Amino acid sequence: MAACTAIVVGNMVGSGFYLSPAAVAPYGNLAIVVWIVMAGGAICLGLTFARLARLAPATGGPYAYTRLAYGDFPGFLIAWGYWISIWASLPLIAVALAGAIVDLFPMVRGRATVAALTLVAIWIVVFVNLRGVKTAGVVAQVTTYAKLLPFGAVAIIGLIYIDLSHFSEFNPSGKPLLQASAALAPLTMFAFLGLESATVPAGDVRDPERTIPRSTVLGIMIAATLYVLGTVVVMGVLPRQELVHSLAPFSDAAGAMWGRTGEISISIAVILSSLGALNGWTLLMGQVPMAAARDGLFPPLFGSISTRGVPAIGILISAVLATVLVLVQAVGASGFASFYNLVVGLSTMAAVIPYAFCALAGSLVAARVTDGAYVPKVSVVEVVAFVFAMFTLYGCGAEPVLYGLVLLLLGIPVYVWQRRHTRARPETDEFIVG
Repeated sequence: MAACTAIVVGNMVGSGFYLSPAAVAPYGNLAIVVWIVMAGGAICLGLTFARLARLAPATGGPYAYTRLAYGDFPGFLIAWGYWISIWASLPLIAVALAGAIVDLFPMVRGRATVAALTLVAIWIVVFVNLRGVKTAGVVAQVTTYAKLLPFGAVAIIGLIYIDLSHFSEFNPSGKPLLQASAALAPLTMFAFLGLESATVPAGDVRDPERTIPRSTVLGIMIAATLYVLGTVVVMGVLPRQELVHSLAPFSDAAGAMWGRTGEISISIAVILSSLGALNGWTLLMGQVPMAAARDGLFPPLFGSISTRGVPAIGILISAVLATVLVLVQAVGASGFASFYNLVVGLSTMAAVIPYAFCALAGSLVAARVTDGAYVPKVSVVEVVAFVFAMFTLYGCGAEPVLYGLVLLLLGIPVYVWQRRHTRARPETDEFIVG
């Protein structure tokens, strides 16, 4: 359970967390309210994933539950978009890690150095994951629980340093309340991405019916508490105009409270946080396409298992694609670089779509695994989770949603090609859990 909880917290508490106070600062106190509301929605989503994990602890997480509930083609689309969002996000996490190293050692500052550090971080974590899920789980525990100390210190001890005058404006953005709340939704939701992480490697988890639900809910609660308290402290310590322009809000807040020692501690925590997030997402990067390949929806190459029991080829292919994005950004090719920025910007939207599919999948999954003998009603928690996902999708804006749809539809040729090379069979007639 400790390893699964660490993967959830490690995947969630990443760059989206320690950069978020600056992103939400223009919205004043409304940002804190939205954090709390989004935390409640995330917990509802976590409870739906926990229920799905009890019903069918299947490897693949959101993909597995979507396929079981709705059929092969929706399952493929979710796996396709989810997989792309994972490997496209790796460079962003690794760049944050490289930036923290540069902050500690300014003498190595430079574009080429940052690119090199980014690639080294990605591939070190890849090789860790190639050693097996157990090794990845150990790394997740070490990096997660080590980074919680400095971030927890800021979020808890920092409460005595806050200046209440910084909370004088509720919504200084000038936007209507609903519009401002919608704009905050994707900014805060980006930090909650990964709440489903414990469900993905279900096939490698001991006693998944009990372990995965508990790990999911506990991990979300730990991360949500850290988010809300951390944002309150950073907004209370740094003036809003200064916070809006901060590139490292937690480091700046720690420096204001405890001097250079505080800044160094947070920089080290950022490095550990990034390593933990890279580790967890790299694990998922191999597990999702592997599950789809086992069902005949992805090319068989992605389903190949190494002697250590990991989908090594799938991880390597994904890491190569992430490496290409890093190199494109490093050489500064504007056309490809803008495409890279677009794909990374779509990560939240691409993850929310699987959440919406899974929010209402519980009754369909229950009917499937019991051959129709048990079809429960949709609960209030599931309705809240679905509304939460749809509101976040609305907040992403028309352009990201449009391009996200195009990205998903680009997977149709892959689906058609793969189905032409596999034996035709009724959708989801067989679904092996465990």
